[in-house]
Amino acid sequence: MRPITENPAGSPVTHGVDDEVAERLAAALRCVTVSTEDPAHTADAEFVRLAEHLEASFPRVHAELSVTTFGRSRLYRWDGAEPGHASAILLAHQDVVPVDDPQGWTHPPFAGVVDAEFIWGRGAIDDKSRVLAVLEAVEWALGAGIRPWRTVYLAFGHDEEVFGDGGAVRMAEHLRAEKVRADLLLDEGGVITDGVADGVDRPVASIMLGEKGYATVRLSVTETGGHSSMPGKQTAVGRIARAVARVQDHPMPLRLTPVITDMLARMRVALPDSRRKLLGFTETRGLSTLAGPLIARILAAGPTTEALVRTTTAPTVIRGGVKANVLPQSAEALVNFRILPGDSVSAVLAHCRRVIRDIGVAIDLVGPASEPSQVTGPGPAFELIAELATSLVPGIVTTTGIVPGATDSRHYDGLARTRCNFAPIVLTAADLDRIHGTDERISRLNYARLIEFNRRLLERLAAAPGPEEGAQR
Repeated sequence: MRPITENPAGSPVTHGVDDEVAERLAAALRCVTVSTEDPAHTADAEFVRLAEHLEASFPRVHAELSVTTFGRSRLYRWDGAEPGHASAILLAHQDVVPVDDPQGWTHPPFAGVVDAEFIWGRGAIDDKSRVLAVLEAVEWALGAGIRPWRTVYLAFGHDEEVFGDGGAVRMAEHLRAEKVRADLLLDEGGVITDGVADGVDRPVASIMLGEKGYATVRLSVTETGGHSSMPGKQTAVGRIARAVARVQDHPMPLRLTPVITDMLARMRVALPDSRRKLLGFTETRGLSTLAGPLIARILAAGPTTEALVRTTTAPTVIRGGVKANVLPQSAEALVNFRILPGDSVSAVLAHCRRVIRDIGVAIDLVGPASEPSQVTGPGPAFELIAELATSLVPGIVTTTGIVPGATDSRHYDGLARTRCNFAPIVLTAADLDRIHGTDERISRLNYARLIEFNRRLLERLAAAPGPEEGAQR
C-alpha cells in the first residue's frame, strides 16, 4: 500500500505529499486538456494521454471499479457492500481553461513543475488536483480492504469549462435513468479562505449548498449608415452604449436569501462584538429579520460579497463600427448575469427590457444558460463535511454559501439529498487570483489535505449507518 501523506489518521494535516504523489499530479498537469467550444479544435489526444496516465497510476481502481465513458468523461461505479441508494457522487473535471499569457508564468503552464513547496500548472487547483486526490484515496482504500457501505460514484467531466453538455449532462442523465439517489454530492466551489472574509479573525471553510444561474444577454441595434460628417441625433454605437449604461446603472435588487442568512449566522462566532451588533445578531435570536436590508447593503459594498445578495450584471463585450468616419449600421453588446436563487433567466430578460426602455434595442439570450440550482439544506452530510474539514485544519469556521460561478454539479440537481461544493484547501486572496489566472499552483500541504479529506470521507462511507440514520433514509 503506497503512502498518501505523512499525517497520522484523524490528526490535523501538517505535512505535504511526498515526491511520488506530487509527480502523479504533475504528470496529469502536463496533459494539455484545454476545453474549447470549437469542435474543430479539441484536445482529444491530450484527454487520451490523461486517461492512460490515470489507468497506469491507479491500477486497483481500474481493476475493481466499473468505468463508463461519455465522450472523454469518466463515470466510475464502486459497488457498496449493501444494496440500496448510493452514499455519494464525487465530482471533479479533467479539462482546464486556456492560458492567456504563458510568458508571465514562473514556470510554463503545462510543464507540471514540482518544487519543495508547490506543484505548478494549469489545473493544479481547478480541477485536476481533485480528480487525482479522489483516485489516490480510492486506490488507498482498495489496498486497505475498505469498501463503501453503499455504492459510490466518481464522475469526472471533460468539458466543465464549456458548460458540460457533452460530459456532466450525459452522466447525470445516465444516473437518473438508473434511478440513483445519493446522500451526498460533492464538487468543487468552496474552499478554506484565510484573510479574505472581512472582519473574521480565523480561516473560513465555505461549504456551498448550491450555485447561481448563468445567462448572457445580447443587446443589438440597427441604424442607417452614412458619413460621419452628417450624423443623426444618435449613432448605433451611441444607442448601444446608452443601453449598456442603463443595464449597469440599474442592477437587479439586493436580496438576502435563506442560505446566506444561515452563512452569516454560522460565522458570527468569529466576528467581533461590534460587527455582530452591526449585523443585528444577538446571542439568543441569531440574525435579526429587521437587519436583513442593512446586511444586504453592507455585503453589496464589495464585488465578492455583492455576488451573495444580488443577480450580478457584467457588460463584457461591445462591438460596432468599421471606421472613424463611417456611421455604423449596427452595434451590439454582451452582458453576463449570474442569477441569484429566487430569480430566473426570464426575470433577467424582463429586467433588461424594463431598464433599457428602448424598443429599438433588441434583447436576446445567447449561448448557454442555466437557472439557479436547487439549494439543499445542510443536513447530516453537510455536518460530516464540516467535521472532516475541521479535523484537517483545526480552528476554522465552517459555514454555508452558494457558488457564484458555474460548476458541473448544477446538472445533477435532484440526484442527492445534500449537495456540497467544497475542497479543504487553505487559500489567500492572492491564491484565489491564480485560479484561471497566472501561476496556478497547489502547495504540497494543500494537496495532502485534499487527499486525506477524501480518504477520511471514504472511511466514513464504509461504516454501516446507525439505527437512527438508517431510519432517516
